[in-house]
Amino acid sequence: MTRKFLSKEFLLKSTLLAVSLTLFMPTSADIQEQDDPDTSSAHLTHDYEDVPAFRLMTYNIRNGKGMDNHTDYKRTAREIIKSGADFVAIQEADSMTSRSHERYVLGELALETQMYPIFGKARNLKKGSYGVGLLCKTRPVRHLHIPLPGREEKRTLLVAEFKDFYLACTHWSLNEADRMTSASIIRQTAAKLDNKPFILAGDFNATPDSKEMNMLSEDFILVNRPDAFTFPADEPNRTIDYIAVWKPTAKAVYWNNKHTRVLESRMASDHRPVVADFMLKTPEERFWHGKPYLQNPSSNGITIMCQTRRPSHCWIELTTDSLLAATQGASAHKIQNLVNGQAACHDIEQKFRLNGLTPSVTYYYRVCGREVLENQAYFKAFGDTVRTSYFRFTLPDERTDNFTALVLNDMHCQEEIEEKMAELARNIPHDIVFFNGDCLPEPKNREEAMKHVNRLCERFDGSTHPLFFVRGNHEIRNAYSSGMPSLFDNPNHIDASGNLFSVSYGAFNWGDNRFVYLDSGEDKPDDTWVYYGLNDFSEFRKQQAEFLVKEISSRAFRQSDRRILLSHIPVWGNTDSYQPTAGLWQPVLKKASWDIALFGHTHEFRFYEKNDCGNPCPTYIGGGNQLDNATMAVIKREKNKMHLTIYNAEGRILRIIDLS
Repeated sequence: MTRKFLSKEFLLKSTLLAVSLTLFMPTSADIQEQDDPDTSSAHLTHDYEDVPAFRLMTYNIRNGKGMDNHTDYKRTAREIIKSGADFVAIQEADSMTSRSHERYVLGELALETQMYPIFGKARNLKKGSYGVGLLCKTRPVRHLHIPLPGREEKRTLLVAEFKDFYLACTHWSLNEADRMTSASIIRQTAAKLDNKPFILAGDFNATPDSKEMNMLSEDFILVNRPDAFTFPADEPNRTIDYIAVWKPTAKAVYWNNKHTRVLESRMASDHRPVVADFMLKTPEERFWHGKPYLQNPSSNGITIMCQTRRPSHCWIELTTDSLLAATQGASAHKIQNLVNGQAACHDIEQKFRLNGLTPSVTYYYRVCGREVLENQAYFKAFGDTVRTSYFRFTLPDERTDNFTALVLNDMHCQEEIEEKMAELARNIPHDIVFFNGDCLPEPKNREEAMKHVNRLCERFDGSTHPLFFVRGNHEIRNAYSSGMPSLFDNPNHIDASGNLFSVSYGAFNWGDNRFVYLDSGEDKPDDTWVYYGLNDFSEFRKQQAEFLVKEISSRAFRQSDRRILLSHIPVWGNTDSYQPTAGLWQPVLKKASWDIALFGHTHEFRFYEKNDCGNPCPTYIGGGNQLDNATMAVIKREKNKMHLTIYNAEGRILRIIDLS
């Protein structure tokens, strides 16, 4: 969580009084002006953050005066820092009073703890103000103050609104009747702010068995245990400090009462602080990063992948019953993501391998998931189950001689090109899609990589059509380039010791058509300074040369009727001065028969007939990353006939090549 720090000059020198920001509720008559430090936008930004998990402390600080009658704000701040709290509800704080030597107590605590202060004035005191406050690591959207009754002194309720919840701080009267009225006002306030969780914290000056606490508990759930005493700090014998959650919106937030604790602070104040950990549950509409997408098809299996916003326990429901899928019914056939017999629920990346499927049968699937709220050795807690809609797929029979494949390259995340090509793809019935390099360039982190992957999967209907991401040289660059392959699934290989491993190259059959795709690596030598000694593609290309020797002699390759080769950097027709695959791959590839080779990288559409550039088969090189030179290739086979059709971004056919 990013912290927004306030300057010392702002906190200590600013003595301007500002009218508090107010919400639409209750009424203007209920909201009074408060003494607050300057909240000018010159000091503060307005990019409000998402706060999924946080620690809340409530602490009556007695204005920094400890059990030793010594006032020490730094000591109070140390207690807050030690707790690790992200938000602190403060009671009994002075603002510019003569007894505090005209110091803004909440501001000094904010400076020490590096938190944002919100002061809630309850009454005037000794030329200044006295009341409650909030310290926050995230700036609120806005806040309001609501007067509460107090016969011995005025009281207040301070409510701050954050992006996903409300946080309220209060300090009730010593009079029982006043406390009953305060409980009623707070219930009414929470009822009107019912669009997100409402968390209340403070010194209620009432024990758990009192009438006012029983009244409050009708609509609030107490988070801390009644038997964990909070007052007095040196020898506590009763509980009067609480954290509570409004029941109607409590379902959206998670906490564990067993983890709520009263801190062992005996000296800094006459109250002990209470600390609770909260997690805001992921809303159903934000549970998934995107729709699931299909990967790595085989004659009897396929992989389904997706990502959740937070670590979750997920599974697939699979059926062949179209009526059940149409009515969104539950399927009894469930597939978990198992790792050595254990469900993987430690991360947000979800991967399911479905094996034992029957070719030519239409399957319907949906992904189900539960957010992992707590994952301890002997205790686990989950959110509600969230389900996607059903999607369908059909695997081809091994004798299938019809297919249509789309091949795109070098879109470089240009959304206008993606949209144009996706619109074109929707009007061309197809089976599989290849992104032949530099369609997901230079991912800086996992969030960005997932965003780009899910966008392409959404646009090109990856939930029903298997997608292949052939790596290009720009996908090798930037901080998360080595992490992005985990978002894909490729066929396994077997090393010399018989161990399985997965890499970014491979081969598979779609019916009796064999597809081989290679990873050409970077377009410059490994010792180029910009790679900082992190690359060894020379060895990686040798590994692929060995793979090709085995591949072209394999039964699957030899018995396939059609053979298609893909790589981002051209093996033939490359215009770069650095051409490391020429001596490694060309001799092996020329020993086999190929129907078509498809490349990218040069940003210039070209087509070479067989032997035009030393190529043993027709060779297509896709266009570039601008609307006027982007292309999409469509390979279509119908029994003995096969054609390659080249489209531009406007859907105009540039060329049709007969590959029969």
